[in-house]
Amino acid sequence: MQEQAVFTQKTEPVPPTGRFAPSPSGRLHLGNLACSLLAWLSARSRGGRIVLRIEDLDAERCPRVYADLLEQDLDWLGLVWDEGGSTGGPNGPYYQSECAEIYASSFRKLEDRGLVYPCFCSRAQLHAASAPHTSDGNVIYPGTCRGLTAAEIAEKRKKKAPAYRLMVPDEEITFVDGCMGPHTENLLRDCGDFYLRRADGVFAYQLAVVADDALTGVNEVVRGRDLLSSTPRQLYLYRLLHFTPPQFYHIPLLLDAHGNRLSKRDGALDMGAQRERFSSPEPLIGLLALTLGLVDHYTPLTAEALLPRFDWSRIPKDDLCLADVPLF
Repeated sequence: MQEQAVFTQKTEPVPPTGRFAPSPSGRLHLGNLACSLLAWLSARSRGGRIVLRIEDLDAERCPRVYADLLEQDLDWLGLVWDEGGSTGGPNGPYYQSECAEIYASSFRKLEDRGLVYPCFCSRAQLHAASAPHTSDGNVIYPGTCRGLTAAEIAEKRKKKAPAYRLMVPDEEITFVDGCMGPHTENLLRDCGDFYLRRADGVFAYQLAVVADDALTGVNEVVRGRDLLSSTPRQLYLYRLLHFTPPQFYHIPLLLDAHGNRLSKRDGALDMGAQRERFSSPEPLIGLLALTLGLVDHYTPLTAEALLPRFDWSRIPKDDLCLADVPLF
């Protein structure tokens, strides 16, 4: 029988602790900036704090030079944080590349409960099987390796190091997103058993962000709606690890003139190009405020000046095309 879990986030007046969690694989682009701005406004407008976490799980793709640049960009924009990054603080480490033992501890807790199993499937095999995909582009795992015997595992290990997956139940996870509203997914049907650790030993995003947010006291997460389908998996991990989940806010994506989501390959829309275009941050923040529905007319603004105007009810749910904002 299918189970159902409904997650409700507490709404008592506890000052929020939000976070910036950029991946330093390149310069911040306007989509990253919009997310950082809304995270900062949401926390600061209610007397809250901001943690800066550097999501450099894949250290080879995320050189420290980009982490340093994104700190400079956030500082230039006036989006100051209270702890984390190179500033440090009481709840570090704040770089995911330095947190392997923290993730290993959470991994072992799940492993000790018999919820983790080795998976020898390659990406090519999964895509060749024409398995359905989640909304964030991942294959819904069909459970190929879930029932392997000890002898079969030992034989396969001779040829290939395994990744590790978390076994999920046939259960619906329901939560109310602060921006997008109610959302429900079935863990088994819509997500499938998901990675906790890659074959090369790097821990997976789902496990890392849950451990990071819980252990740094983050109780409010603002991020792009492309990660909405990750949330049920993360809520399940929060429950298994006895962590308190945060309130989630998934925001619309910014799209280029062709309707494609922004990426760090779009050099014309990254912070390097924007800082060449604008001598101060106010015009850029004013444009983003107009794009996000926080103001009705364009005017240069500081992030601080937006605090009295901020309200989640003003943020649209549909993706936003920069071509619709003439000044962009």
